[in-house]
Amino acid sequence: MKLATFEAGGKVSYGAVVDGGIVDLGRKLAFADLRALIGGNGFAQAKAAIAGAKPDVALNQVRLLPVIPNPEKIICVGLNYEDHVVETKRERTEDPALFVRFANSQMGHNAPMLLPPESSHLDYEGEIAVIIGKGGRRIAEKDAYGHVAGFSCYNDGSIRDLQWATTQWTTGKNFPSTGAFGPWMVTTDEVPADSVLTLITRLNGQEMQRATTQMMIHSIPRLIAFISIFTELAPGDVIVSGTPGGVGGRKKPPLFMKDGDVCEIEIDKVGVLSNPIKAEKV
Repeated sequence: MKLATFEAGGKVSYGAVVDGGIVDLGRKLAFADLRALIGGNGFAQAKAAIAGAKPDVALNQVRLLPVIPNPEKIICVGLNYEDHVVETKRERTEDPALFVRFANSQMGHNAPMLLPPESSHLDYEGEIAVIIGKGGRRIAEKDAYGHVAGFSCYNDGSIRDLQWATTQWTTGKNFPSTGAFGPWMVTTDEVPADSVLTLITRLNGQEMQRATTQMMIHSIPRLIAFISIFTELAPGDVIVSGTPGGVGGRKKPPLFMKDGDVCEIEIDKVGVLSNPIKAEKV
């Protein structure tokens, strides 16, 4: 299934993407939101609700929101592809490098990614987002895929000059409307555990990044196992699994996103996340 959070007619709901539209599951099921559906293991109920159903609203009549607007945790992974480690001139670490993003820094598909007036160094980072389905602590790597609810596209937009100003990345990773998440999540019944996913980033139609999950230094099961050592993962938590080489800030000369640009993140089996770049007005 493809599951999304959306706004239509001033009301926020969640639903399944079917035949170019959305079946509004918020009107059919008792779960308050998509995070609650995941936590309540409501996928069977959702499938039953959409069986033979026609869309309640067309996709072009809704505003898609971040797939999980209210996750308990968003844990991002840095330096998880060898070519990105090389281009940053940093050392490969035995364990994953982690940082956090705040939920209110996110926006959905087609929403503008904002370039703040404090900087002209807005960079793209195409990534695969992993949505946790079953929570847990100290999850064994061999069991990790069973804790995944689904996958989505993510653009971990980064204000590079503020990110690089210190050894801590929080500032540059949490400006409003810089974390694009969507357009929807695809559940694991459509992405088997042995799937090799291809990730592509395009800026104004030109390919900037391309990688597969086979190129990750720390695999998705390894990330889940490691992260769950220090924090208990909860349903609806999001793990943003790292970006490959090709980021704009490491090009020569650097290539940062500007007002009027369009950035796309594509993952096969998932879809395309697209966001225009817009200068923030203050």
